[in-house]
Amino acid sequence: MADSKRDYYEVLGVDKNADENAIKKAYRVLAKKYHPDMNPGDKDAEAKFKEASEAYAVLSDPDKRRQYDQFGHAAFEQGGGGGGFSGFDFNSADFSDIFGDIFGDFFGGGRSSRGGNGPIRGANIRASVHVSFEEAVFGCEKEIEITLKDPCSKCHGTGAKPGTSPVTCTKCGGKGQVVFTSQSLFGTVRNVSTCPDCHGTGKIIKDKCPDCGGTGYTSSRKRLSVSVPAGIDNGQSIRLRDKGEPGKNGGPRGDLLVEVIVARHPIFQRQEYNIFSTAPITYAQAALGGDILIDTVDGKIEYNVKAGTQTDTKIRLKGKGVPSLRNKDLRGDHYVTLVVQVPTGLTSSAKDLLRQFDKVSGDSLNYVKNHPEAKDSKDTGKKKKKKGLF
Repeated sequence: MADSKRDYYEVLGVDKNADENAIKKAYRVLAKKYHPDMNPGDKDAEAKFKEASEAYAVLSDPDKRRQYDQFGHAAFEQGGGGGGFSGFDFNSADFSDIFGDIFGDFFGGGRSSRGGNGPIRGANIRASVHVSFEEAVFGCEKEIEITLKDPCSKCHGTGAKPGTSPVTCTKCGGKGQVVFTSQSLFGTVRNVSTCPDCHGTGKIIKDKCPDCGGTGYTSSRKRLSVSVPAGIDNGQSIRLRDKGEPGKNGGPRGDLLVEVIVARHPIFQRQEYNIFSTAPITYAQAALGGDILIDTVDGKIEYNVKAGTQTDTKIRLKGKGVPSLRNKDLRGDHYVTLVVQVPTGLTSSAKDLLRQFDKVSGDSLNYVKNHPEAKDSKDTGKKKKKKGLF
């Protein structure tokens, strides 16, 4: 049976020379991860929690650790070898120091537990807002409509009918927590959980407020103004402080997180703080050079194309990109790819002029016809064709 157990040091993930603090720290991480109250119904997590707790019970006790280092698991088996050790009582292990910090003293003793009816901060809530590409670049003001909870004006947040008051919960005695015991391989374990009757408030409302139904809150649709900062990107969120769910037992409200959804632009694409686009130029502009207008987020700007510009030439418009979120005076760049457009639908006179241009600039239209190797290839092809006929 001893051979089927994993090494205690391996279970906790510590070296055999680990000191007391390292062992406690390693167990604290595993206990928080696998505790049954954190993983309800998960048998695998429960097994890992028990394994880690058993390892900690041994290695945290100097005497038991010496026995384990000398005889292994056999030191604690009934009737086992190892010098006649006949096992030990896990009830003697002190877990309160660990769980008092992590779970509000699930195992009792040691440290005072946190009151279940103490102030609790409200939950954050989420919403979204749609903006255009330009609005994301330069910032804007938007309004969103959202359902928010506020303390009931009739009962002032108590949840009780006016003229009455909540009474102390008899199940938990007003503590908001109940203690129950369970048996494990460590013996009797004390567990603390939120009171099921008062849900941690410590109070029971017998006569509920008719306006809020005893919740203490009423919900209403509200319009909120959202300042969208310049430079925000798609998927980023804006935090509105204290606009979330109300807190409990006097706790502060949570926050409202507004996700920004940026619409796609027909021309521009964004990568971090830089903008990318393409701009068409004519064959004449590419060959001879000339001024063109380029679309940017700041409007159209004039740019001089150099003579002999090739298609897919990339140019940089410095400082025409997206402002930095931290400093709107610092902006990225705009990179433009110049694409030479081939003319279509030419008139007969335009075609004649293009042929004349081609003739004086290299006669590319007759390149194959005038090339010696092309002639030889054509003649060879004819001979092979004739030979194949007979």
